[in-house]
Amino acid sequence: MSTILNAKTPAGPLAGKWERHKQDNPLVAPANRRKYTVIVVGTGLAGGGAAATLGELGYNVLNFCIQDTPRRAHSVAAQGGINAAKNYQGDGDSIYRLFYDTIKGGDYRSREANVYRLAELSTAIIDQCVAAGVPFAREYGGTLANRSFGGVQVSRTFYARGQTGQQLLLGVYSALMRQVAAGTVRLVHRYEMVDLVVDKGRARGIIARDLVTGALKRFAADAIVMATGGYSPVYYLSTNAVNCNGTAIWACHKRGALFANPCFTQIHPTCIPQAGEYQSKLTLMSESLRNDGRVWVPLKPGDPRGPNEIPEAERDYFLERRYPAFGNLVPRDIASRAAKTVCDAGQGVGLSGFGVYLDFTDAIQRLGRDVVTDRYGNLFTMYEEITAEDPYHVPMRIYPAPHYVMGGLWVDYNLESTIPGLFVGGEANFSDHGANRLGASALMQGLADGYFILPRTVASSLAGMKPGEVKAESEAFAAVEAETDARFKRLLAIKGTRTVRDLHMSLGKVMMKEVGMSRNASGLETAIAEIGKLRQAFWNDLRVPGEAAELNKNLEQANRLADFIELGELMARDALMREESCGGHLRDEHVTPEGEAKRDDENFMFVAAWQWQGEGKAHTMIKEPLVYEDIEVKTRSYK
Repeated sequence: MSTILNAKTPAGPLAGKWERHKQDNPLVAPANRRKYTVIVVGTGLAGGGAAATLGELGYNVLNFCIQDTPRRAHSVAAQGGINAAKNYQGDGDSIYRLFYDTIKGGDYRSREANVYRLAELSTAIIDQCVAAGVPFAREYGGTLANRSFGGVQVSRTFYARGQTGQQLLLGVYSALMRQVAAGTVRLVHRYEMVDLVVDKGRARGIIARDLVTGALKRFAADAIVMATGGYSPVYYLSTNAVNCNGTAIWACHKRGALFANPCFTQIHPTCIPQAGEYQSKLTLMSESLRNDGRVWVPLKPGDPRGPNEIPEAERDYFLERRYPAFGNLVPRDIASRAAKTVCDAGQGVGLSGFGVYLDFTDAIQRLGRDVVTDRYGNLFTMYEEITAEDPYHVPMRIYPAPHYVMGGLWVDYNLESTIPGLFVGGEANFSDHGANRLGASALMQGLADGYFILPRTVASSLAGMKPGEVKAESEAFAAVEAETDARFKRLLAIKGTRTVRDLHMSLGKVMMKEVGMSRNASGLETAIAEIGKLRQAFWNDLRVPGEAAELNKNLEQANRLADFIELGELMARDALMREESCGGHLRDEHVTPEGEAKRDDENFMFVAAWQWQGEGKAHTMIKEPLVYEDIEVKTRSYK
């Protein structure tokens, strides 16, 4: 592979790149589209949107769903909203401001042209969703409502109470099922992609496992779209569903797709704190709550009093104090580190001491309970069901938790990986968010990639290509299937004593401690050593009950954990290499006197793309320099 990455960024003015690019790239004639087959792995906003749109255009689409229905894709869990530069509030928003806020929020570690395209497409996304019937909140007069999210000083977030992801996913689902009924999309339920087939230098198909029968099956296609989400469950406890995993993209990585910026992960500041070792996941509380909720801790460390017993003068509203220009709506990485700082100083609340208050007393007094209920009622209900505490009367307790990853498979401007014919959309790629994602931008990226970008760039890849060049009966498919079968047999043959959950929990504790909100060289080296020991324990002392040819959740999870262990080590090595602090990647050795992230643009303004070299061999790194032509690079400040 070349040591130079070609991002294929179009020439010309930033604002005209995407339109010019679409004009300069070939198309597939409508009568020829039905000759081509496209595999789309994932049915969330990126995957479902891409499958529906490609089907609408006339391609044959195989859409793979790990669940029993596309409606269970993890996009459903997004709560707060979706950004778009509509400027309905007349408060100074624009496409350029959304572009600038996203670049700045990512701490100048994302590709300029990709981010501008995202901002440019944001307005069309809202029009598409409204046309699909998404019930966005509206003002009294009927116009679409907006609210603010972290890291911005305008109101550009469209929302459907605290369940925006669910409503957007239902919009995608309706478009997808229309194409299923039309016969252009075939939904393949309860199948998990476990390997990628590459032949003659191009992605040709996948090996997928029937999660009910355990059977391995081959599926061939002319192009493949990966839209399988992120890998936050590498931390074991995260806001992601337990079924979320990184196996599909890791399989692509091991077949030749470079993995970019794996250490860029997001620890979300507003989550319900862990209650005990029995938990398998954590619960998100939407960032939108910080519009009206005020974050504070007692001034006195170890204060035993309840929150309503602590007078105003003895409270530390630490975000408002440290960041007066943005207050409680600073970006997520900053809010999370600030919460960790006060808890480490002994000011944390709750039985564990790892929590801060999110207080709505002022908002209820100012706006009235009915208004607060209208904005956040379902979130308040969910919080009370989990904690048995009423947030209308007692402040919420929140603490940061792993939530999202900015790292992922490297892609160029076309969202194509380093394997020709393999495209990557949504959270599965590294494309748009740099070292920190701003709130309400994940849904924006998923729909931009799915509805608007991938259908156009996949078409360009297929144009002029002979359809069906490699069949599922080929030797390439047989070889990959045999390797996959051997892997599952190896897992079942270990016959050790430790469970998947036990080993995964151990990995998560190492990752959260050493590769979490703050990192340092000593801790990262410790993490690499500990992960090495866990790998040995996994392959020598794991016990997976049951058989391969049946519904076997333990086997599913064991296969995913094997990938998480390898991925966790790469995350630690990537973090160790990056001797700077930027966004969600904070190195203790590289901070300002005020404790803020200190970038090193001279030495680290690049995308770190890692290449798999084989089992037991060290990855090699290839750099993609980041060049900013239309934006001034400066120190990120929210004070």
